[in-house]
Amino acid sequence: MATALTVPAVTPDVRDLLRRAGVLSPVLAVLALLLVPGGGSRDGTGGTGTVADAASGLLVLVCLVRVVRGGHRPLTRTAAVVLGLPVLGVCLASVTSADPAASLPGVARYLQLFVLVPAAVLLTVRDRRDFAVVVWALVGLALLQGAVGVVQYLTGTGASYQGEDIRAVGTFGPVDVMGMATVVSYGLVAVTGIALGSRAGRTRTAALCCGALLVVPLVLSFSRGAWIATVLACGAQLLLSGPARAVRVALAAGALGVVLVGGLGIGSAMVEERAASITRVADAPDQSVTDRYTMWAAAGRMWRAEPVTGVGLKGFPAYRDSNASIALSSGSDTAGAGAGYVRQPLLSPHNMYLLVLSEQGLLGLLALTGGWLVLLVRGLRRRRSGAECALVATGLLAWQLVDFAYADIGGPSTVLMSVVLGLAAWWALTEAGSA
Repeated sequence: MATALTVPAVTPDVRDLLRRAGVLSPVLAVLALLLVPGGGSRDGTGGTGTVADAASGLLVLVCLVRVVRGGHRPLTRTAAVVLGLPVLGVCLASVTSADPAASLPGVARYLQLFVLVPAAVLLTVRDRRDFAVVVWALVGLALLQGAVGVVQYLTGTGASYQGEDIRAVGTFGPVDVMGMATVVSYGLVAVTGIALGSRAGRTRTAALCCGALLVVPLVLSFSRGAWIATVLACGAQLLLSGPARAVRVALAAGALGVVLVGGLGIGSAMVEERAASITRVADAPDQSVTDRYTMWAAAGRMWRAEPVTGVGLKGFPAYRDSNASIALSSGSDTAGAGAGYVRQPLLSPHNMYLLVLSEQGLLGLLALTGGWLVLLVRGLRRRRSGAECALVATGLLAWQLVDFAYADIGGPSTVLMSVVLGLAAWWALTEAGSA
């Protein structure tokens, strides 16, 4: 079997390369435009209106035109059901909302992120070579964003963190402090899957080099949630590739961490304090963790009031104060990275599962997570038919499912999550993925 995610070689068939690039160009445009600096608040609905969002709309439109011109059923019955499950919860939550008109933007956003864009990516990626091109483009995006983040740390031009402008945020700015960490994490998980699933050679070497480079900006993002999700996702990939290899790689990763933080002093004091704070989130939480616990509790109260369909899309901000305790602060402070001081209101629980549970109820949560679990299970079952693709696709999906325990949709980087879900769906739901 040909290696699936090898670094594409130059071939004499230029027309085939141009044709492939043309087919994938709508997906690649979404990735490329994530380099464009953009603003927007993390409001729990993801409404930001960036150029990458516009490109995702164009991707859906182009895919629709191709399907109509093709004249055949684009999705298998299983794929249509799995990808269409979120529609049920989203539409029902909107109809039963106290203000259906206010929920309509949320309906559009959820359908974009969890249905239309993933389906368009699934239909655009035709084979493993297409999959490889998109994955390596994702890695390239991660390297560029990571490079910007490292420069921000070294020059003191990043987002504000403990009174210093050193937090690596890439081009996403201080409002979306998780943006660069998310992109870099995706890239690191992708190259981990490639390195573990490929034979010794230039592909594995390239993946290992990219992985070593991406560790630095991930550390400098000071994002505890991204650290946890990345460690767990990469750990799962290691276990899937074999227990013996998992032990060897874990020891090597530990040694690399000692060199980067202990030997080279990359953010050593602040990184150590940030990492140590993970173990104190229950006993001595800081204000950000206290706010998160308070909003989680508020989301739970909203769900108990409307257990089946929730309070309605975009309803969390309206019901927050009546369900939150006095421990909740008025907002979070953002500054640096070329922006002035801004007080960001806390309008979502920063937990995707609780956000869906509170706004769409148990029905919406089951519809959304049920599809993700199907993708994960089917992806794992097919891992013997292509180690690299399986490790990359399931690793990215696993990272996202873990990260959703600490984050929800919102911010300019959210559309990239849709592309990742589309890659996981392609591997799990298409015959091309299992061939």
